[in-house]
Amino acid sequence: MTEFSSVVERQRQMLAAEAWATEIASVHVHGFDSMWYDNHPEDTEGSKMVTDIEYNCGRIERQQGGKFVRNFGKELRGDALLDAYLKG
Repeated sequence: MTEFSSVVERQRQMLAAEAWATEIASVHVHGFDSMWYDNHPEDTEGSKMVTDIEYNCGRIERQQGGKFVRNFGKELRGDALLDAYLKG
């Protein structure tokens, strides 16, 4: 049975990484049009404010007035997600 222990351990880590990916890494409420990931400066024209929620998986969700506007970033999956999780 020990021949499968590394496979079982990897699956355990992957499940933990998938749960970790949905956790919030940061929340940023702002009116800037110069964020490194932002290619929609119209979202913050004038005095408009947005809330950008960054998740551990790399996805950034933008909300305005409590409503979803768009996603930014590339969401990590598979081995890339596992690597990010294990790096801590």
